[in-house]
Amino acid sequence: MLLAIDIGNTNIVWGIFEGTTLLAHWRLATDPKTTTDEYGVLCLNLLTRSGRVPEQVTGAIISSVVPALTGTFESMVGTYFHRTPLIVSSDMDIGLTLKYMNPKEIGSDRIVNAAAAYHKFRRDLIIVDFGTATTFCAVTQAGEYLGGVIAPGLGISAEALFARAAKLSKVELIRPKSVIGTDTASSIQAGVLFGYAGLVDALVRRMEQELGRTSYVIATGGLASVIASEATSIQKVEPLLTLEGLELLYRRARGATSEMWA
Repeated sequence: MLLAIDIGNTNIVWGIFEGTTLLAHWRLATDPKTTTDEYGVLCLNLLTRSGRVPEQVTGAIISSVVPALTGTFESMVGTYFHRTPLIVSSDMDIGLTLKYMNPKEIGSDRIVNAAAAYHKFRRDLIIVDFGTATTFCAVTQAGEYLGGVIAPGLGISAEALFARAAKLSKVELIRPKSVIGTDTASSIQAGVLFGYAGLVDALVRRMEQELGRTSYVIATGGLASVIASEATSIQKVEPLLTLEGLELLYRRARGATSEMWA
């Protein structure tokens, strides 16, 4: 089995693959203060509750945008799963030509998503990842990673509103019945959700204008389902794109078929 771990700023999503099949996946809170042993116990408990044991893990790969936790998880995988994980970087062969001015600045999650999306669709793409930040990545049919956009995420945008406006309380980020709110809660929900959908559509439109062609727009990330139904530009939601990309990159890096960790 392959252990695939995506360390984001808010959540850590990890899963296990048998071949190219994702058997199970879990979500943990990101906390740089959590130790190797604490994360190790959490992961072992979740794995064993799924009916599997660490001895079944034959390979591991990590994508991290939280440098403080990269070493923690590298150590955790070594201590609790007895494997040396592959760490995603821009130096890897991802099947794309990186046109970014400084490829080392590209977040590893963006690299993984771009590789997975291109492998799956082989066409002009815009990949929108709804996480702590919302990122937009442009990939051409010829396999070029051009770059993209980084915007404040939906969650932190809402948190900033609640933190800076004394009379506005936190509300659940669900779709209101109408754009024109009839109370404070629904007014906030309309502004945050519909406003953010407008941000997504406007950025996609501007990217396509700059590219001179339309692209297939894919959404992924923890908040993708919240916005996808409101943003007219999003054509497909791929909630597990990053984990699938990690499996793909591990297979490419090892130059072997997926059966090596079956």
